[in-house]
Amino acid sequence: MAQQILGDLDGNLDVIENLFSVQLIPKGQEIVVKGETEEVEQAIFLLEQLSSQVKKGKRISSFDIKYAAKMVKEGKESQMENLFDEIIYTTARGKSIKPKTVGQKEYVQAIDKNDIVFCIGPAGTGKTFLAMAMAMAHLKDQKVNRIILTRPAVEAGENLGFLPGSFQEKVDPYLRPLYDALFDLLGVEKVEKYMEKGIIEIAPLAYMRGRTLDDSFVILDEAQNTTSEQMKMFLTRLGFDSKAVVTGDVTQVDLPSGKHSGLIEVTKILKDVKGLSFVYLSDSDVVRHELVQRIILAYEKYNSG
Repeated sequence: MAQQILGDLDGNLDVIENLFSVQLIPKGQEIVVKGETEEVEQAIFLLEQLSSQVKKGKRISSFDIKYAAKMVKEGKESQMENLFDEIIYTTARGKSIKPKTVGQKEYVQAIDKNDIVFCIGPAGTGKTFLAMAMAMAHLKDQKVNRIILTRPAVEAGENLGFLPGSFQEKVDPYLRPLYDALFDLLGVEKVEKYMEKGIIEIAPLAYMRGRTLDDSFVILDEAQNTTSEQMKMFLTRLGFDSKAVVTGDVTQVDLPSGKHSGLIEVTKILKDVKGLSFVYLSDSDVVRHELVQRIILAYEKYNSG
């Protein structure tokens, strides 16, 4: 048990010791904690929580430890309840997809409870990946018949016209992150099979015009780059027995000068509408490399100064 918590070669031992200013001494299947009373109590609480997860067969990552420790240090232990328990989807390779932060858990719960969810937050917070995992779960449980993934084809400093090839080949770079996530969740062969049958569709936002999307789980990604007109068009496509998730980072708008972001505008227009939800993730929900979190904070500090 102790080995599973502390990791290979006690890789997590230093992490916990530094976070709580305590000394951990592994003794067989037990861990002795030494230090100041308050720090020791917090470290023991953390270890008990981690031990509980290990007993349930969960694998504990260094991110899980650091995030759980942060919650304990901030006195938010109650928010950790069942945080690591909810498995949304299991990938083709057997990897369990689950919320890793309180914000992510709120996001997943919002998708369960609402037909339209807007998720706004910085890069690396799992906005798109979690939405796609939820879409896969809904498809598997036959709650929907198809999944539709879309993005606005907006250039982020590069000119689309200079890319070689057909129109489809030109737009593929904008949609590539969606393909990558699908391959991770389903595997290449199954993705190709589902796309051939029309069960999964990936297309630029312009292709949504004039359609009614019934029995579908629809994800609009990079929504900060929609115009006001495009956002309204997308939201009014939703048909019966469908869900829509809209994701975006309002700090990374690539629209031409003079164009207003439909995502920023919709937070004001629909803030009081029942049946939909706005979820805001922050730098504390970043689940990529630690440097990503620091970079986001540095940019926020720079822009606010």
